[in-house]
Amino acid sequence: MASFMELVESSNHHHHEKINIETVNNIEITSSCSSAAAPVPSSSSRYENQKRRDWNTFGQYLRNHRPPLTLSRCSGAHVLEFLRYLDQFGKTKVHTPMCPFYGHPNPPAPCPCPLKQAWGSLDALVGRLRAAYEENGGKPETNPFGARAVRLYLREVRDLQSKARGVSYEKKKKRKRPLPPPPPQQLSTSVQLPLSSPPPSGKGALPFEL
Repeated sequence: MASFMELVESSNHHHHEKINIETVNNIEITSSCSSAAAPVPSSSSRYENQKRRDWNTFGQYLRNHRPPLTLSRCSGAHVLEFLRYLDQFGKTKVHTPMCPFYGHPNPPAPCPCPLKQAWGSLDALVGRLRAAYEENGGKPETNPFGARAVRLYLREVRDLQSKARGVSYEKKKKRKRPLPPPPPQQLSTSVQLPLSSPPPSGKGALPFEL
């Protein structure tokens, strides 16, 4: 099967479609829709706008596929093909094991190692597309973005980039706040007398009876 890039170029040649490249969250993705300048949206609306752009881009990938794919026939394998296609627009340097800077978080000099999409960007992208799939009528049990193959691929990318870049992607555990010390007990100045005491016996007993 031809690569997605070849399919895009073939589609452009026959249908004269204009493909734009957008850079959002360290991912440059193809989109056939141009967005006009707008006021800075809130965080929730930014997420929704990005999710809509991602979904439109993935829909374009399905249409350009040969033969064209419908959403119901899309599988985890097609999602992996889409993620690998995005690597050509990546901006994250991933050192190869043969590179002298392998495992160095701050290499002192440039190197010819490839640029790829950062694991965090791909992970966030898959999360948005997974939500968009179900919002557009897909069933959770058939969601290709939640396929086991996709989860394994993201884990592999995370481990590979963590070793190559010398960074850790493990989530830091939140330290539990120490419990405040108990308040000091206040000493009472009053003397508490017993409610009852046994009657005295033997010598010194009171010489009367009730």
